Amino acid sequence: MKPSQRYLFPFILVTSLFFLWGFVHNLDPILIPHLKRSFTLTTTQSTLIDSAVFIAYFLMAIPAGFIMKKFGYKYGIITGLVIFAAGSFMFLPAADHQSYEYFLAALFIIACGLTILETAANPYAAILGDPARSTQRLNFAQSFNGLAAAIAPVIGARIILTKGHTDIELNAMTDMAKKLALASEAASVKTPYMILGIVLLVVALLFALTKLPKFNSETASSANKNILHAFRHRHLTWAVIAQFFYVGAQISVFSLFILYAERSASLDQVKAADYLGACGIAFLIGRFLGTFLMQYIKPERLLALYAAASMALCMVAIMATGMITVYAVIGICFFMSIMFPTIFSLGIKDLKEDTEYGSSLIIMSIVGGAILPRIFGQISDATNNIQLGYIVPLACFLVVFFFGWKGYRVVSAE
Repeated sequence: MKPSQRYLFPFILVTSLFFLWGFVHNLDPILIPHLKRSFTLTTTQSTLIDSAVFIAYFLMAIPAGFIMKKFGYKYGIITGLVIFAAGSFMFLPAADHQSYEYFLAALFIIACGLTILETAANPYAAILGDPARSTQRLNFAQSFNGLAAAIAPVIGARIILTKGHTDIELNAMTDMAKKLALASEAASVKTPYMILGIVLLVVALLFALTKLPKFNSETASSANKNILHAFRHRHLTWAVIAQFFYVGAQISVFSLFILYAERSASLDQVKAADYLGACGIAFLIGRFLGTFLMQYIKPERLLALYAAASMALCMVAIMATGMITVYAVIGICFFMSIMFPTIFSLGIKDLKEDTEYGSSLIIMSIVGGAILPRIFGQISDATNNIQLGYIVPLACFLVVFFFGWKGYRVVSAE
């Protein structure tokens, strides 16, 4: 059997993971306005949803790398799926207890599973075929993350945001009745997360029953066991920095989009969620187009070009008014599309025995999604102008631009 045929079904299975974690990540922008309303939170308090998710990436990335180093990609993926499912099922008691803290705990457990999945699936998709096409292959797999970004907000808004009382009904209630009514609205999340948990267990079973190809990095015994040793690769160090800022920008844009569109273009939440779905479609098209363009343009050059375009659109998002601001953010989503997989693939290039730990370090840098959206929220609350929060993504894309211009170059200290 040809290697390409032997890798086909495993690649399909691994690609399904990109869709699954993309779907759950893109429910977070629905959860933010929903729980903000249900528990009467400020914008900064609502960004704790992102903090709970992305702090888990920081804490779990090294253990995830150890699992991959010790047991291989297959068992890492199955472990991640089971933890992901456990966190999804925790949404049921969280809704029953009507506790914001319980929701944050459930999201943290989900993210622990996602950390292990992403640490395994990103490098595995990159090496599952011709090494010369690893960046294109990873961008293609990540395109299904973009598909999830297009679908999840539209579905999530209609399942979650449309449930509950109108503002007129709430204003007619006593303070205690209003508090209870708002908290009970949180129960609308139970069904989608229960279904998600069941799907995850089915996918875990499929992985358990499938024989996945093994690669040298999984079986070779490395004398070096120190994760910090991986920092001898300068391009990896820059990839970690660039990914920190890129993820911070992406989460700021997606998670706060509904709140942004309400203020900048006076859209209601469901309509804003539909435009968030358009952001996902733009993200998806950008991924597929970017994968195609990489046949003619070097990935690092395309990354720098997309980062420059994103900076220009951030200026529009800050300074313009009305629907042009929404269209500018949709444009940002298009140009963000190739950034994560391209930074990842360029960062783990030629790491050899340091690949698993290098992957862990890049996944750890996703903690930018916990830190930078809070700065976005604090700027918005302090100025009472959410548009000024786009100063944060603007600065982030500048760092990504530098990585695509110079930081990607493979330099390893002996």
